[in-house]
Amino acid sequence: MELHPALKEGRVAVVTGAASGIGLASAKRFARLGMKVCLADADGDALRRAGAELIAEERRAEGDVRLIEIDVAEIDDVRHLCADIYSAFGDVAVLMNNAAIGRGAGPWSDHAAWHNLMDINFGGVLNGVQTFVPEMIAQGNDGAVVNVGSKQGITNPPGNAAYSVSKAAVKVLTEQVAHELRQLDGCKVTAHLLVPGWTFTGMTSKGGTDPTQKPQGAWTGDQVAVQMIASMSAGDFYIVCPDNDTTSDMDARRMRWAMDDVIENRPALSRWHPAYKDAFAAFMKS
Repeated sequence: MELHPALKEGRVAVVTGAASGIGLASAKRFARLGMKVCLADADGDALRRAGAELIAEERRAEGDVRLIEIDVAEIDDVRHLCADIYSAFGDVAVLMNNAAIGRGAGPWSDHAAWHNLMDINFGGVLNGVQTFVPEMIAQGNDGAVVNVGSKQGITNPPGNAAYSVSKAAVKVLTEQVAHELRQLDGCKVTAHLLVPGWTFTGMTSKGGTDPTQKPQGAWTGDQVAVQMIASMSAGDFYIVCPDNDTTSDMDARRMRWAMDDVIENRPALSRWHPAYKDAFAAFMKS
């Protein structure tokens, strides 16, 4: 399959939340394609370790890898990131808004946690879009914006309302970005929503990221990165990743059930409602 036209040797990919997990795996994949990469993260020590790892594993010159410590929730930090990359490289082909945290709160608990999570998970994506996309459009050449969502932003499971809300907001924003880009005559920038499945990362594992401890059912960050590049290249907007326990058909049925709550006027989150337990199980088997 021919690669997405933005994924060309010598061009530049910017990845936030790049010190570990899906972000680092994606940065490595972009580097493997011959791209220059900028790794951005709030954890400076982890960022420097990640940069050294990428340079060693992908055999890249230090000048082709830029490390910038930023807080994506701060618009001035993101503007500094954008200015730095254009000053150093004069180009951004791929913007991957990946930075996120998982610790949230319930609907009426921990007001501060809500704001912190929303500022990073949604505000960081919005800051990236509003800062980088006008510059990428103005370049006039091929580009791609990848915003990282979550299945929790689509099926909305109970247990971490703040996280689900933040990822639902990322989904809606990215859909709007894709639409607006399509309206611009001659625009060569595309938008994509990456929706990982169960992935073994520092956010999802409480005992670290030792690969020997990866659950059988989880994907690695690299598997997600490979799927992302393939789906971008196929022209997909929604990049919904399966995992070793969840097939694409299972994902589709869960998402359809969630939307049918609205269409059929069922109770909110009926998938987890005792009265609909048997109906949902039958639907998944049908």
